Amino acid sequence: MPLTATVHHVDLARGTIEPRVVPEDVYRKYPGGSALAAYLLMQAIRPGADPLGPDNVLVMAVSPLTGLAISGQSRMTACARSPLTGAIGDSQCGGFFPAEMRAAGADAIVFTGLAAEPVYLWLSDGRAELRPARHLWGKETAEADRLLREEVGDPKAEVAQIGPAGENLVRFAAIMNMVNRANGRTGMGAVMGSKRLKAVVVRGTKPPKPAVPDRFRELTRRLKELQEANPGIAWFGEHGTAGVLGLQNKMGGQPTRNYGEGTFEHAAAIDGVTMVKTILKERDTCYACVVKCKRVVEIRDPDLEVDPIYGGPEYETLTFFGSMCGVGDLKLLARASADANRYGLDTISCGATIAWAMEAKAKGLLDDQGLGLAFGDGRSVLRAIEAIALRRGVGDLLAEGSLRAAQRLGPAAVDLTVTVKGQELPAHMPQHKRSLGLIYAVNAFGADHQSSEHDSMLRTKPGSLHRRRLAELGDFGDLDLRDLSDAKVAFAYRTQCFYSALDTLGLCQFVWGPSWQLYGPAETVELVRYATGWDVTLDEVMRAGERRLHLLRAFNAREGIGKAADALPRKLFQPLGGTGPTAGVALTTEEFERARQRYYELGGFDPATGHPTPAKLAELGLEWAMARPAPAAAS
Repeated sequence: MPLTATVHHVDLARGTIEPRVVPEDVYRKYPGGSALAAYLLMQAIRPGADPLGPDNVLVMAVSPLTGLAISGQSRMTACARSPLTGAIGDSQCGGFFPAEMRAAGADAIVFTGLAAEPVYLWLSDGRAELRPARHLWGKETAEADRLLREEVGDPKAEVAQIGPAGENLVRFAAIMNMVNRANGRTGMGAVMGSKRLKAVVVRGTKPPKPAVPDRFRELTRRLKELQEANPGIAWFGEHGTAGVLGLQNKMGGQPTRNYGEGTFEHAAAIDGVTMVKTILKERDTCYACVVKCKRVVEIRDPDLEVDPIYGGPEYETLTFFGSMCGVGDLKLLARASADANRYGLDTISCGATIAWAMEAKAKGLLDDQGLGLAFGDGRSVLRAIEAIALRRGVGDLLAEGSLRAAQRLGPAAVDLTVTVKGQELPAHMPQHKRSLGLIYAVNAFGADHQSSEHDSMLRTKPGSLHRRRLAELGDFGDLDLRDLSDAKVAFAYRTQCFYSALDTLGLCQFVWGPSWQLYGPAETVELVRYATGWDVTLDEVMRAGERRLHLLRAFNAREGIGKAADALPRKLFQPLGGTGPTAGVALTTEEFERARQRYYELGGFDPATGHPTPAKLAELGLEWAMARPAPAAAS
C-alpha cells in the first residue's frame, strides 16, 4: 500500500476545509516536517506576501515517523514567511501535540487567508471544523488550554495555541503546546495572531503503525543496549539542556551581558545542576520518549510563584534571561520562563532583545519609559517581558525585535544588536565555535544552533562514540574549536545536511544525531526503512536534507534575500571582554568571508548572490523553485 500524506487545507477567510493527498512519489521527495512544510508553503504563497497580512500562509507538518512508539519522534514544524526576518520562517516543537496531530489524521495543515473573527481548528480522527474563539481571545496559555480541552470534551486532546503575545503580533511570538512546549523561533505565533487563529486542537484514536513491524520492534529493543553504552544520555536526562550551562561557561562560551563576554560570574547559581538540587519538581517527557529531559519546576514564594504547568527553563532561557541580562537568581529566571510561556514568547529573541535594550539604555541610546532596565536587575526583566507581550510603553518598540527597534534609534544602537537576518543569535558563541558561526550566517531562517553539529564534537576522544558516529558522515579529522579551514567548512555543510534531514523527518536532535545522541545516522536510516517501507540509504536521507536546505534558500531568493543577508553582526568581530578563556577573542572578516565562499562552492550556491544555482536545483529536482525576483513588500 503506498504511503501518502493527508493535508488539510484550511481557508480561514471562507471558513472551508479541504483534505488533499500528497502522492507517495512527492512525499518521499519531501518526507515530512520542514521539507514538506516548505514545499506546501511555496506552492501556496505568492512572492512578496506581507508576513503579517492575509496573503501569508502558515503550514504545520509532521512526518511519516511521527507518533511511532520510539523515542524522539514527536516533532512538528511550523512554517510561513517570518514577520521577524522577512525570510522563510521555520520552527520545530516537541511534546505530545505532534503525535496526536498525526493520530488525528493530519500529516500537514495549511492555513490561508484571514478569519473575520477569532477561530480555532478542531481536528478529531480525520474530521475537521473551525469553531469560534472570541471567548478565548486574550486568554493566557494555561487558561486557554484548560478551556479548550473542556470545550471539545476530551482531556486527552492536545492544544497548539498562541497567547497574548501572538494576538498582539509580537514579532517573536511562539506557538505553544502543553503550555510549556514551543515553536519558538521566527515568529510563527505572530502569524497565527495575524490570521485570528487562536489554536489548533487535535485528538486521534488511531496511532500510526510501522510498515515493517518486526524490524521496527527489533530496533526499539536495542534501546536499552544503546542507553547503557552511552552514559551521556542518562546525564542529559537528569540535568536537561540546562546542564550544559556550566560547561559552556568553563570554556568561555557563555553569552554574557549582551554577547559582550564569554563567562558569567554567577553561572554556578543558575545551571542545571543547581536546578536539580533546588527548584526542580520532576522531569517531563515528550510522546514515547525515555530520555525525560524536560524540566518541571515549582516555586511557592509569594512574589515569585511558579506553577509547574509552565514547565521549567531550558539552557537557552537561562542564558537569555540570565547571563545575557546579568541576572544570577535562579528562582527569578524560572519565573521569567513561566511568564514567557504564559504569554507565548520565544525566550531567545525576547531575552536577547531585553539584553540589547539594557546596553542601549546604559549607553544613552534608549529611553526605557520607566522599566528600570539594567544589567543585573532581574525584576526589570520580568517587567520587560510583560510590557513586550502586551505591547505596553517601550514594550511596543521591543516587540518588534532588537534589530527593528535599533534601526529606529540609529546606527549606534544597531551596532549593539546580535542578529542574523533580523533573528537574535542563540546561546552558542561563534567566537568559541567557529563553524557554528558560519551556519548561523548562511542559515535560511536566521541564526539557529540546531542546524549543524557543534565544533566541540570534533574535540572528543578518537574512537569514542561521538567520533564513530561522525565518521558515518565523513572523515573530518581532529580540528580545533576556533578553526574555520576548508575541512571545518566541509564538516559544517555535511552535518548541516544531516540535521536538515532530522528536521524533515521530525526527529529530536537530542535523541537522534551524529555524535553523542542515543541513536546515530545508521539507526536513523533503519527507522525510516521500517517506518515507511521505503528502501532508503544514508545517501537518500542526506539528499532529503540537502534538498530542504536548497528549498528554504530558494524561497529567500524569490524574496530577494541572498548573500548580503548571509552575514554576522558587527559585535562578533570585536574582542570579547571579561576575564575568561575567550577574553579578547574575535572573529575576523577575512576568515569568515573565505569560509562563506567555500560553503557556497560545496553547496552549489552562486558565489555572487548566495542563491541556489539552476544546476543544483535541477540536480535536486527543484526546477520549479527556481529563484525569481519578488515584488517589494512590507516585512
